[in-house]
Amino acid sequence: MGVVNITKNTTMICAPLMAQSVEQVLSNMYQAKAEGADVVEIRLDCINNFQPGKDLEIILTKKPLPVLIVYRPKWAGGLYEGDEHKRLEALHLAEDLGADYVDFELKVASNILGKQYSSHQSGTRFIVSCNLDCETPSEEDLGYLVSRMQATGADIIKLVFSVNDITEIARIFQLLSHCQVPIIAYSVGERGFVSQLLSPKFNGALVYGSLKGTPVSGLPTVESLRQTYKVGHINADTKVFGLISKPVGHSKGPILHNPTFRHVNYNGIYVPMFVDDLKKFFSTYSSPDFAGFSVGFPYKEAVMKFCDEVHPLAQAIAAVNTIIRRPSDGKLIGYNTDCEASITAIEDAIKERGYKNGTASFGSPLAGRMFVLAGAGGAGRALAFGAKSRGARVVIFDIDFERAKSLASDVMGAARPFEDILNFQPEKGAILANATPLGMHPNTDRVPVSELVFDAVYTPRKTRLLKDAEAAGAIIVSGVEMFLRQAIGQFNLFTGKEAPKEFMREIVLAKF
Repeated sequence: MGVVNITKNTTMICAPLMAQSVEQVLSNMYQAKAEGADVVEIRLDCINNFQPGKDLEIILTKKPLPVLIVYRPKWAGGLYEGDEHKRLEALHLAEDLGADYVDFELKVASNILGKQYSSHQSGTRFIVSCNLDCETPSEEDLGYLVSRMQATGADIIKLVFSVNDITEIARIFQLLSHCQVPIIAYSVGERGFVSQLLSPKFNGALVYGSLKGTPVSGLPTVESLRQTYKVGHINADTKVFGLISKPVGHSKGPILHNPTFRHVNYNGIYVPMFVDDLKKFFSTYSSPDFAGFSVGFPYKEAVMKFCDEVHPLAQAIAAVNTIIRRPSDGKLIGYNTDCEASITAIEDAIKERGYKNGTASFGSPLAGRMFVLAGAGGAGRALAFGAKSRGARVVIFDIDFERAKSLASDVMGAARPFEDILNFQPEKGAILANATPLGMHPNTDRVPVSELVFDAVYTPRKTRLLKDAEAAGAIIVSGVEMFLRQAIGQFNLFTGKEAPKEFMREIVLAKF
């Protein structure tokens, strides 16, 4: 399932250019082409002292790739505050000079395009746009708005939303799928990020990406659209996987999973999903297209109640980091790949350094050791249960002492108030594992002396905690190793195929 011959779609990648001079516009156009853009959107209202006759001729005669001309007035969210007649004259001039696309706001399009089409002989295609900076309209109101835009005679219509919740994007996807004319539709902001990435799946005409060195909030880069997500190969059959988290911008999952899908010829895409409300999210994205999810902070425990079934290990840990939609019946099945990923990473590091424990039972070098754990959340629970399963004695510190005590009870360990970690003296051969997003903060000046220190945080690869531990002579294990191993487990579950472990390791070594 999901393995097909993946053909290219017709969705174009567009780089928005908001340069302040014509010279910079020209430079940015060549940069956009080099990075893989199909078209550039040039905002004339951003150019200082813009002179339509002179500047448009330079831009359009020297363009290295197709150009979309926008001259946005203040009343539509742009910078232009001059005479409206002169603004529209500049847009008509852009058509005369050979612009590939010209954007007109819906407010003025009805009066202009009918007359324009009567003498329309150029190859310019007209886009009618509407910015919706209010609440996402209902399906009925959205349908009425689209009908108005189509009635202008536009070649392409463009709708820009500002969603408050990722579930509102489902209306954008429905609109893209059912519109009778080519359409550009997306949402701005971090919650709308996924609307760019998945637009090709739902037949969007164009997606936006920023250039290197000029990031645009809420937009992926042209390079990531072309290289990481390969949006040109997304189609209606592409299975969607994603990280459910809040925040989500830190995730490196797309850098790892997407190339691996392509490596095994699996038609899937892995995207970041900024989720505010789990119940609304799973209710909205319930189709087979949304085939599986990674679960990140702060949802690994809370997400369990939205699973129809939970694997026994995840049930025991009371934390889920992977969800699969079972193809046969659509039920959501929860798993935990963090546990084995973290514990085997620690075990292998000890074995590599030749450390041996005289009381080793279960064949694990953790058996009989003290396992000092900072953090009793989802990742902490996975570590605690993994350590217990190997015969370690677990001591837990957490800012929420009641949560620490609850986890200690589950693994027959001990709980301590978090502030006590400052003066805690682990016994010889102890292991220290950090599973808090903030590391050992605020106690960063002292690390309890341990033979091995593990940090679940993987950005940066070598955290301050690990640097301090290494300086003290400890074995260190980066969260990157846990990330890789849990991702391998997830990939097996996502695809039903054996993950190409060495290929995935090469990506991690090169890009993390």
